[in-house]
Amino acid sequence: MENYWTSNKTINGLRHFVLVNETKEKGDISFLMVSVLDSEINLTTTYDELINGGNWQKGWINLSKHQSITEEYRSYKSTNKGEGADEIFINADSLFNIS
Repeated sequence: MENYWTSNKTINGLRHFVLVNETKEKGDISFLMVSVLDSEINLTTTYDELINGGNWQKGWINLSKHQSITEEYRSYKSTNKGEGADEIFINADSLFNIS
């Protein structure tokens, strides 16, 4: 599975993400995606949403700064100053597990 992805639309103002965890539960596969620029911006998506949903492109697409970091991000950061940030736990088999 590709580890680097670009969202076709901004997520809290950012578009470049890495897939850090893959979880299989009851036959369903889900992925933890974390923003390359801000780990507070993360989400869980299903295999179908990632591959077939039309919301993601494999790899990091070369975008201008204003396309990859939008005003929405600045607004998000000014209103959510670290409040409610979820901790990210990396699975032992994750490419990003360095322990």
